[in-house]
Amino acid sequence: MDNGSLTSASYNELVELGRALYDKALVRRESEPITDPRGQAIGWLLDTRMAMLDGELFKEVGRIVAERLRARGIRQVAGYGFGSYALICSALSAPISPPFNGGFIRESRKSHGRQRLVEGPLDKDQPVVLLDDIINSGRSARTAVNLLREDGYQVVGMMTLFNFTWSEGRKNIESMGLWVDSILDLNLSENGKTDKKGIL
Repeated sequence: MDNGSLTSASYNELVELGRALYDKALVRRESEPITDPRGQAIGWLLDTRMAMLDGELFKEVGRIVAERLRARGIRQVAGYGFGSYALICSALSAPISPPFNGGFIRESRKSHGRQRLVEGPLDKDQPVVLLDDIINSGRSARTAVNLLREDGYQVVGMMTLFNFTWSEGRKNIESMGLWVDSILDLNLSENGKTDKKGIL
């Protein structure tokens, strides 16, 4: 299948996909007990595994992500942490030619076997984009970018499902010289609840 066989997603398609992802991923305290990393009760969270491990959404996200990356001339993607795994695989599964190469970033270099820091067939001579489910503070993304760069990769951008606009994550990543693209921006409304701002 050539690149032309993938039709570009319309704005309405992106809006529908963003809403579907949000609705599937949203978990509220009223439904089940949820806590932050310190163990404190919180009102809501986004569990992107619920959305990305849904077969229909998995395929649609892969198609959209692949289109947006290919429009930038990207052929390689890498992920760091559990939230990125399904997103990487969805991009790799997209019906686009030539297909993407993917990689997973370890927290530290493996001490045996091939002793690799980045697993997968990534080419250090080609640009790489970091894929992740959410940009919040940007700390984990900064770690991932630094690990990739230390291993000799040229990281040029980051793509996510959700961007928390009330945080500094996007600005922190852009300060490293990367472009940032998200399917859905989320704001906090005046009452502290999430508000789906729109599609980038």
